[in-house]
Formats: sequence, structure tokens, C-alpha cells
Amino acid sequence: MLDTSPVSIRPQLNHLIQQLADIILSHWEQYLPLAPYELPDGLGYVEGKLEGEKLVIENRCYQTPQFRKLHLELAKVGQGLDILHCVMFPHPSYSLPMFGCDIVAGPRGVSAAIADLSPANQELTLASEYHQALSQLPVFEFSESRELPEWGDIFSDYCLFIRPTNPEEETQFLSRVAGFLKIHCQTAIDSQPVSSEHQVSNLAGQHYYCTKQQQNDKTRRVLEKAFGQEWANKYMTQVLFDLPPQD
Repeated sequence: MLDTSPVSIRPQLNHLIQQLADIILSHWEQYLPLAPYELPDGLGYVEGKLEGEKLVIENRCYQTPQFRKLHLELAKVGQGLDILHCVMFPHPSYSLPMFGCDIVAGPRGVSAAIADLSPANQELTLASEYHQALSQLPVFEFSESRELPEWGDIFSDYCLFIRPTNPEEETQFLSRVAGFLKIHCQTAIDSQPVSSEHQVSNLAGQHYYCTKQQQNDKTRRVLEKAFGQEWANKYMTQVLFDLPPQD
């Protein structure tokens, strides 16, 4: 497995987060030619304090010909909060959506689980091959859907945002994420670089996605409380949702 860090918090995290991390890494290994991606100094593994409790953030990043960055973040705050965050950032030279998923878990279980293949172009639309593949995934019913944030226009019609209430719903969520990943990785491998005109659209779409995600006040507040405003802004803009370089 890719999880070769000498220090890993993964065994300490909620079981659903551990399972989803395994699914993400196994799909990346199976389908994509991975190479290391270097994060800014000091931001790969971070420890701090949040309201007297230890906060640990562990990041794993890779890159491929089709993706400028594959990012998996695991975080733990004391015994009260476990987090998984993942985004696959395409190279603008490929017309691919943004895969993203998050899980937030506490002592009472998972409070939020979200996954999507979000459009990354000026039109905010998914390509027809994605619509065709995603529409063929099994239909699942979840008892508690969550409401998307005000800035959530970046998400697609296939976005799944729930609070799983039992093991069956947890299994269905994992199955849906695995379906997203398989479709996304296979489509990426089969895709070809696009024209400069389409690259401009892809770049604009990715800027829009990252700018919207940077408006996530809940994430920013946690980071500011633990590490200060300047560090939090650096982490939000250079690690979580960094913008692709513009020529």
C-alpha cells in the first residue's frame, strides 16, 4: 500500500474513515501511474492544539500525467473529531471534473459524509461520458440527507451528502465513492489533452471550484483556532485548495 509514513493516525480514526482511505488509495494504485507530489515545507504532517486537545493533520499527495495533485488528508482532534478530506485536481490540459469527498466523525458516529464529481469548466457541466456512467450506478436510499452550503453551486447533480445512520448506509456510501473513483480513474486514463481554448475553460472552472471551497468557514475557523489566521490561510490556499498556475 501507499501508506508508508512512519507516523500514521489512520488506525486511530473512525472505522468508516479508515475504510474510505483504503478505497481511495487502492483505486489510485490500481488505475493511475503515481509519482510523489511535494507539499510546502512543514505542511505534510502537522501537530497543534485546539481548545486544549491535540490536533494532528496527516497529508498524502501524489501526481500523475492527468492530475496535477491527488490529495488525501486525515485529521484528528483529541477524542472528539475525526476527519477525512480528499480532492483529485486535474491538469487543466485534461477536461476532467474534480473528485472530492469528506467525512466528519465524532464520538456518536459520522455526522457528515459527502462525495461528488464536480464540474471543472466555465459551463459547470459534466461531460456526456460521465453522465452516462454515473446514471448507471446503483440507486441507494439514505434516511438523512444533508443540505449543501450556500456556495455549493460547484457540486453536480450526482453529489451525495448524507449522515449515514446504520452500517448498511455506510456500506452504500463506500460503494458509491468506489463507483465514482472507478469511473473517474478509467475516464482519466482514456482521456487526451485538449485544445488551448478548452484549457482556458478548465482553468477557469478549477479556479471557481477552489475559490468557492476556500469559503468554507467551518474549516477555516478550526485551523485559525489551532494555528492562527496567517497559517490557516496558507494551508487553505496552498494545501487544501491551491489554484493551478496561470500562464
